[in-house]
Amino acid sequence: MRNNKTPWRPFSKKNKTEQDLKNTHVPFRLDFLFFIVFVLFTALVVRLSNLQINQYDKFAEIVEKGQKSIIEENAPRGYIYDAKGTVLVGNQANQAILFTRSTGMTAEDIKKISEQIVDLITIEPEKLSDRDKKDYVLSDPKELKKAESKLTISDKLNTKGEQLSSSELYKKMLDKVNVKDFEMTEKDEKIATVFKKINGAYALQPVTIKNKNVTPEEIAVVGENTASIPGLSAGTDWEREYPEKDQIRSILGTVSTEKQGLPEEKAEEYLKKGYKINDRVGLSYLEEAYENDLKGKRGESEVTTDKNQKITSKKEVKPGEKGDNLVLTIDLAFQKKVEEILENNYRVLMENGKAQYSDGAYVVVTEPATGNVLSMVGLNKDPESGELVDDALGTYKNAYVPGSSIKAATIMSGYENGIISGNETMIDEPLIFEGGQGKSSLFNQYGSYSLSTVQALEVSSNVYMMKIALGMMDTTYTPNMSLPFRTDVYSTLRKTYEEFGLGISTGIDLPNEETGIVNKTFKDKDGNFVPGTMGKLLDLSFGNYDTYTPMQLNQYVATVANRGTRVAPHVVKGVYGNDNSGNLGKVKKEIKPKILNKIEDKDAEFDIIHEGMVQVVNGPMGTAHGAQGANLPIAAKTGTAETFAVNPDTKKVEEVINSTIVGFAPYDNPQIAVSVVIPQIKDDKDAIHTAILKQVVNAYAETHQ
Repeated sequence: MRNNKTPWRPFSKKNKTEQDLKNTHVPFRLDFLFFIVFVLFTALVVRLSNLQINQYDKFAEIVEKGQKSIIEENAPRGYIYDAKGTVLVGNQANQAILFTRSTGMTAEDIKKISEQIVDLITIEPEKLSDRDKKDYVLSDPKELKKAESKLTISDKLNTKGEQLSSSELYKKMLDKVNVKDFEMTEKDEKIATVFKKINGAYALQPVTIKNKNVTPEEIAVVGENTASIPGLSAGTDWEREYPEKDQIRSILGTVSTEKQGLPEEKAEEYLKKGYKINDRVGLSYLEEAYENDLKGKRGESEVTTDKNQKITSKKEVKPGEKGDNLVLTIDLAFQKKVEEILENNYRVLMENGKAQYSDGAYVVVTEPATGNVLSMVGLNKDPESGELVDDALGTYKNAYVPGSSIKAATIMSGYENGIISGNETMIDEPLIFEGGQGKSSLFNQYGSYSLSTVQALEVSSNVYMMKIALGMMDTTYTPNMSLPFRTDVYSTLRKTYEEFGLGISTGIDLPNEETGIVNKTFKDKDGNFVPGTMGKLLDLSFGNYDTYTPMQLNQYVATVANRGTRVAPHVVKGVYGNDNSGNLGKVKKEIKPKILNKIEDKDAEFDIIHEGMVQVVNGPMGTAHGAQGANLPIAAKTGTAETFAVNPDTKKVEEVINSTIVGFAPYDNPQIAVSVVIPQIKDDKDAIHTAILKQVVNAYAETHQ
């Protein structure tokens, strides 16, 4: 039956011709495509023939000569000098044996070279980790194959069922190695030591094989074998040296070794700056803070490798340059005198049995106008042996309750907040609060005295300061009164204290400064005020609550000396270049005084504060009479803060004091500011703090006048 949907057309010659025409298009397109491929292939053959026949000699010469690469060489760091040009930190140049790893070196290649090196020179085996030993074991192709054979199919796949990368596979093979199965001889340990160094190096980057006790004979034998061991060379290396031994060593900082390289926590930052992973960098304090200045400028050498990627020659094309130098504000001669003064006086306390619980003592000397740190001395006492060691870092990292030495800041807060004016008089009397709790001045625990602002500083009146704080609470003292819960007054007082540098960063050019303990939590977890909160506010007003570092106390008294201008302390005077001989050159960057803030329009008030501090030394009721007669006249303020210590033998809590004093001289034209802190001594009846202040001022006059 015929399908009605398909039209019937009779066969004709015309229909056949149309179909044939359509079919001829396909062969034509294929022929054209084959023609294009033929033309391109012919062009490629012609090009290859040209390269192989006509330019053969040219490329053969290139291969024969080898490939040239530029590698960077480390350069020594700059020096650190004292204010007079004495070298505090230098570089000790050492003969060294180096190796430059070529590209494409396998672990087996490295092992063979390590064996050759050990046969040539004396190598001291280093401590090897299990990973180091496993890497060494797997450098043997047989052991590598054995470890790989222990891997299961699942070991070779990740969680997605995909093949592991070669590095991931290698880690799996490491797990199959048990170092206890391999007994290493002393020679094996030496070879593994060299292997570890070369294996951890980047291609075409020199690594130090040996830089200690390299003999002339070893230098000679290396020179004789550079052809047979491509990449091996003799050169020089450097390490930091300290001609003045331990003088202010702690603030100078340290530098990493080539083995340590970049510190892990800063590696990414340094790598972005162009450092190599094994570069030596400053790890702490001045070496860290001035890394960008001290680091040397890399040299460049041209390395030629043959067709097998082995190094055939190496020549210097650009010598490295020593880094820039630091000149400090600290005069070593004066620093030594201050160290001697502090140690001699502290030993008196030790001999008198008053330093049993004390952990040390501190002195800071600065120029108020510039912020130049002239001396920062710290002693740390070993609680067991009593040995004293340098702790200059403690001057800006250890914080203590200072006592009355900060009262000038409380008086200024009284002025700024309109609580007192001029040389205002208030009554010093024991203060009795609700519940019978009392607070008083040390000099007056029972009587009643009328004191001006100057006299309040002279006799060190606690009550004068507490009445300023009460005024900030919008109240006046009445017997048996309760204190209003005005915790905002903490902030009011501290705002002024911060203008003097108390409780905040001083801005010193050393890292990781401590700013003391400033408690700002006044409620418990249930939202209730902690008992005694407002009483502690009164303690804060006369220096018996917050803690400050000796450096903060120094900035405070320097700000007083400057009549309200707070300048950041700094231990670096400037960055200096090198002369043609590599010695100290011209200044490249001078560290100028950095003003942090100013207390404006308080000249008359500072006149009163200055006079009060002069009377602390010279007045009939002054607390620092021992500072009289110094070579430069002194203005000062003493401090005694009650605190506690635990008797290591009886475990009982003992009452002790922190003894402090701050001062400046000459008081009519301040050139230096001094802070002294002696924590946790039994008493300060000997006035050792005052003796230290006077002797330091005299030492300054002898060395700087």
